[in-house]
Amino acid sequence: MRRIALLSLALALAACQNATPPAPASAPVKDTYDASASSDARRIEADVRFLADDLLEGREAGTRGYDLASLYVAQRFRAIGLAPAGDDGSYFQRVPMLRGVLQADGNAFAIARGGGEQALKFPDDFLPGINFNEAQASVDAPAVFVGQGVHAPELGHDDFAGVDVKGKIAVMFNGAPAKFDNDRRAFYSSRRTKAEELVRRGAVGVVVVMTDDEARQWPRLSANWNRPGMRLRGEDGKGIDTWPELRGSAIVSADKADAVLATGTHTAKQLFQELRDGKLRAFDLPGTLRLASHTQITPVDSRNVVARLAGGDPKRSGEHVVFSAHLDHVGIGAPVKGDAIYNGALDNAMGIAVMLEAANRLAHENGPTKRSLLFVAVTAEEKGLLGAEWFARHPTVPAASMVANVNMDMPMLLAPTSDVVPIGLEHSTLQPLVQQAAKEIGVSLSKDPSPEEVVFVRSDQYAFIRAGVPAVYLDGGYTGVNGDAKAVQEAFLAERYHQPGDDLSQPIHWPDAARLAKLNARIGRLIADSPQRPQWNAGDFFGEKFGRKEAAR
Repeated sequence: MRRIALLSLALALAACQNATPPAPASAPVKDTYDASASSDARRIEADVRFLADDLLEGREAGTRGYDLASLYVAQRFRAIGLAPAGDDGSYFQRVPMLRGVLQADGNAFAIARGGGEQALKFPDDFLPGINFNEAQASVDAPAVFVGQGVHAPELGHDDFAGVDVKGKIAVMFNGAPAKFDNDRRAFYSSRRTKAEELVRRGAVGVVVVMTDDEARQWPRLSANWNRPGMRLRGEDGKGIDTWPELRGSAIVSADKADAVLATGTHTAKQLFQELRDGKLRAFDLPGTLRLASHTQITPVDSRNVVARLAGGDPKRSGEHVVFSAHLDHVGIGAPVKGDAIYNGALDNAMGIAVMLEAANRLAHENGPTKRSLLFVAVTAEEKGLLGAEWFARHPTVPAASMVANVNMDMPMLLAPTSDVVPIGLEHSTLQPLVQQAAKEIGVSLSKDPSPEEVVFVRSDQYAFIRAGVPAVYLDGGYTGVNGDAKAVQEAFLAERYHQPGDDLSQPIHWPDAARLAKLNARIGRLIADSPQRPQWNAGDFFGEKFGRKEAAR
């Protein structure tokens, strides 16, 4: 999943590793057994232990390890008693994609100014964006700095004011202005939103320059330059949402920011400060930029795993509450302390295991829910929410029947807590239902501790939101029972997120996982039994942007 800031329109890069042989795996993890654990906690632990085992090699979408994981989840669905709800009566929904891997040769970033040319070094100074439209792509054009590349007319903000990007390469920083409310910052930070705006304005390329605040991320990105990216593939064999108009893209390290941004009146340091102060202004850059990339592009298929628990009300059983969690992780990458398998125990074997246990509870409670329940383990979240996007565009049930989405992604359950964090609660009438469920379970609800990280658009629920479906994303809490759980989480994000250390050697608190599953199940039942379909709140940003227009029923 998420948490580290989006690294650009270009970064399908940092998605997953190529098919090179794995480096040495980690040492065997001690398989402890807690005889006092509850049966639901044990089931969750068993699922996580399998899905995060080295055998599955990090569950990268499109690999054998992921296929093994998806087969396991399908059989768990079968054992629970859920009906297959994928393609052709199976538990699987095919997700066609393109896989792009940068090659070691043919990549270039050159700056021509004042009669000379400065070439940045690949991959030390820059990384090209994976081009899913041309194996060998290049563009040579004037450049223009456009702040963060945000045009938000309803907020009176335009990073393109005073400049014309037509036929030019747009140079920008990540993110969106800090002055924006969290909803709009989330929307305008997204890769898709920025790419669509650049294409609309006629840009031919995009360069994202990392800031000094992001500098610590560069060594990890540079070391994993050959990780594949993916995009959905249409019936014509071409990529979906690949924006061929943007013929070149790249990301530049903070250390080389001056090479791109420094002019007679600007320096990178000044612009970094203006970014923090909210005072960036667009300006034309002198000279031209030349970008080139070499990408190996191949078709690849992966699959979502989909199951259904039928509702019992003849009038409502045709409607569906959709539970989702992503099954993939980032595969095999650059070795860290001799370990190259990025197991993804919390991200997101845990989310899948919690969803499975919620399904188990709902399947064995007294009496069915009124509406039907759909459980979707999606692929390629780490590649850009692709499995969820495919399902939202091509659902295996009627699109209009999906009334709500409850998503689970990377609950950081590393210390006992008394709370959970419901992301996006304020957007819809799901709020009172989630509050009721939490009260019944005996858990408190805490606000998002890091709203600036805009996680509401950075996990699979966003695909459903874009399809007009109200959603909530449940994360682990941070109010510790015996200590500072938030500090433990921050250590995870700094040291083990998207690293081989996200494995079973961590002190995972299984009772909190069982409680989260119980809460998810209760939320699902309350939604499914509610007389009214969930609605976006009046005037809500996402509801206005994507909400369906049908009246509440």
